[in-house]
Amino acid sequence: MKFFDRFHENDIALNDAHRSITAAQAEARVHALFSYFRSDLALLPGETIALLLSNRLEVFELLLAGIAAGLHIVPLNHQLKREELFYILKDSNARILVHDGVSEDPFDFGGRSLSIERIEEGIEGHLGTRLEDVGDLPPGGPTIYTSGTTGRPKAVVRSRPPRLVEAVRAFRKTGALFGLDGSGAHLVAGPLYHAAPLLFALYDLLNGARVIIHPRFQPRALLDSIRDEQIAHLHLVPTHFIRLLRLPEQERTAFDPSPIRLALHGAAPIAPSVKRAMIEWWGPKLREYWGATEGGIYTLIDAAEWLEREGSVGRPLPHFEIAAFDERGRRLPPHHIGTLYVRHRENPEPFVYRGDPGKTRDAYLGGGFFTAGDLGHLDEAGYVYLSARRSDLILSGGVNIYPKEIEAAAIDDEAVEDIYVFGEPDEEWGERVVAAIAFRPGPMSGTVESAVEALRKRLANRLAGYKLPRVVEVHRSLPRNEAGKIRKGDLGVETRITRIEF
Repeated sequence: MKFFDRFHENDIALNDAHRSITAAQAEARVHALFSYFRSDLALLPGETIALLLSNRLEVFELLLAGIAAGLHIVPLNHQLKREELFYILKDSNARILVHDGVSEDPFDFGGRSLSIERIEEGIEGHLGTRLEDVGDLPPGGPTIYTSGTTGRPKAVVRSRPPRLVEAVRAFRKTGALFGLDGSGAHLVAGPLYHAAPLLFALYDLLNGARVIIHPRFQPRALLDSIRDEQIAHLHLVPTHFIRLLRLPEQERTAFDPSPIRLALHGAAPIAPSVKRAMIEWWGPKLREYWGATEGGIYTLIDAAEWLEREGSVGRPLPHFEIAAFDERGRRLPPHHIGTLYVRHRENPEPFVYRGDPGKTRDAYLGGGFFTAGDLGHLDEAGYVYLSARRSDLILSGGVNIYPKEIEAAAIDDEAVEDIYVFGEPDEEWGERVVAAIAFRPGPMSGTVESAVEALRKRLANRLAGYKLPRVVEVHRSLPRNEAGKIRKGDLGVETRITRIEF
């Protein structure tokens, strides 16, 4: 079984800020990791490893070895706080945590913590091992955490082909469908703990693309890499585009975008003015998608189509059917907004929420249709338009932020009487986090502004920085109905004491 058979042996396959390795070296290391997992770590198919790693080439080696070994691989966001990481590690029943020091020191979660240096030492005795007769084994795959009914993230497990060889073939076919056909170098500019940068790069890698991994997004470094490495494929989010467009005009004019053949983007709403400016600068290289962790990518739209149908996220891919339904489950005609449901034409249940059959059941309408809660409509030609990216989910800079999680952290604070968290449009980030707060009755030790600042500092001890409210609205009380739900229409300036932006 080979993963890098679309490269010449001495071709560079992976390159990060630390080193480069050839296809032959990468193949050997994946095989050695597989052997190390099975023998030294005694990992069995169906068990879980978690990766708390910065952007580095070992992520792909560990991912491929885990897929071959039939493991669930859980990428962890290194911006999460200890409590948040601990929850995912326990919920996933992780046997092994692989880390490189990008977050807090490893802690006791019931499994074993291994540094990336320890992994390197462990595989030395396995180099030279060859994967034989594994193509017919059941594959593993990434397990991505997304929102749960309690505000806690839940594990999404997508259905997989029954055999490893078929899984690799499916990855390659999916990549080619998106335009990630291995025909040129692929640049990773986003964090590899997110599904889109990770999987898009994996598809291209398996199709023979050299993958260049940046430690983080930096506008000038990205443009330099496109020029120096002749980058053909990359994935970006609207925040990246905005920061690129803020470079001095002289730098933008001097940049030659001709190496780029495909710039995939999605994961957050994009302002039409930003997209038009990028198309004007880079040409018709942009291809937008709509999808979700649950089912993958559902639609695509290229730049020319988008200019004709501004605001659309495209038409369904061949293996998907998309329709809008009302609250009673009735299919809606074109131009009527409803909940968007998707049906895989060949797979009646493409995903489940692991350990939550109720949430899984609620996601499916019947007849194979499922939803992640997006609202929108279709036109007569089948193009999809989004009205809301979920009723409660905030998408900021391509990152999913779950209001219930922030509310749960804040409501524990002794100063908070009530809180409601939501997103509002933001030109740079797509959306930003807003918290409407009512403090508990009684005298304050300082001003309202100082109380807000103190609360925000306390929340920073429990939540990752990107989850902190960038706007706090202080109200005398929050309007709730008899069922305890916020009456959004009554949450206005009449009840607001002040609004503070950070």
